[in-house]
Formats: sequence, C-alpha cells, structure tokens
Amino acid sequence: MPTAISKELKEESANIAKEFADVTVLFADIIGFTEIAASMSAIQVVNLLNSIFSTFDRLTEQYGLERIKNIGDAYIVVGGLPTRRPDHAQAIALMALHIQTAIALFNTENNQNFNIRIGIHSGSVIAGVIDLSKFTCDLWGNTVNIASCMESQGIVGKIQVTENTYKSLCNEFLFQKRGEIEVKSKGIMTTYFLVGEKG
Repeated sequence: MPTAISKELKEESANIAKEFADVTVLFADIIGFTEIAASMSAIQVVNLLNSIFSTFDRLTEQYGLERIKNIGDAYIVVGGLPTRRPDHAQAIALMALHIQTAIALFNTENNQNFNIRIGIHSGSVIAGVIDLSKFTCDLWGNTVNIASCMESQGIVGKIQVTENTYKSLCNEFLFQKRGEIEVKSKGIMTTYFLVGEKG
C-alpha cells in the first residue's frame, strides 16, 4: 500500500477515497502461464510467479510507481498517485519496455516460453481503501477499464496504448500505429504500439 495512504489510515480509521485527474495505468498479463502452470505443483506455480512479480516490483520501485495488485498472472501498476507527478506516462512507458526485457531474460534463465501483453491508458481515477479489514488500495473509473481493455484486446508481445497516452509520449518514444479498434463498452478507439525510446 502507498506510504501516504498507510499514514492516513493510521491517523484516522475511516474509508479513504481521492480523485486523481492525471495518472497512467498499466495492465500486464503473462501469456501462456496458465497452460504451463497446469503441469506444475502448487509451490512451483507460486515460486515462479513470485520470481516474475518480484522483478516487476523492483521495476515499480525503480520508476517511482505504485503497484495496485496482481490478479492471478496479471499485474496492475499506476503512475501519478498518491504523489502527483507530470511524467507519470513516461515512467509507465519505461517500465513497460523493461517488463518485456525482464520476461525475455527470465525465459532464457529458466528455460521457459512466457510472453507478455501490456495495455496502457492515461486519464483520471478514483483511488481508495474501502475494505478496512484487509487494508487494500484499489482504483476505479473509466481509465482503469480502458487500460484493462488495452491489455485484453492487445497483441501478444506488444504494448498497446490509447491516443491519450500516445499524445503524452510521442515526442520521446517510438510508436507503431495500430489504427482503430472496437473496444469493449467504449466503441471505436485509435490505438498505438509502444516500440521503444527515441535516440
């Protein structure tokens, strides 16, 4: 849980919710994990996921981001909260690129064949803690839903971003335009694939 929110919870035992007008959300899903995990013991599955997500956690810390949670083999991270920062999209983009590198290295070192599919969107969210028994920080809003769709409707091995995120990054990063796609519950959206840094 973000330190600022933990501190606030200690000072007042009440539900916490704040709106953040400008953040970037990343969803990453490990492709092929379910099939490979089916042939492993429970402890092997947990150890494998722990190894991968520990690497992601180090990248999250390196870029000053906040991990929200992981759901099975999916990983959710946000830039721009609880401390607001103007370069949240840039930090998320760098992490996304390094996640791809980390998965490739993990495959080489562990003789695996995992791949990653990543979706990113920038916009406003509501962040808060509503379950005081577990003290879990979560995000809500269209930005979260769209970032999730960017991942689920993306292409394996690619980092798909919305036009919002693209506009924040196009001067510093390289993109390949995917074009218009039908996004679940959102209609037609123009999307791009993040390829790398310029220079």
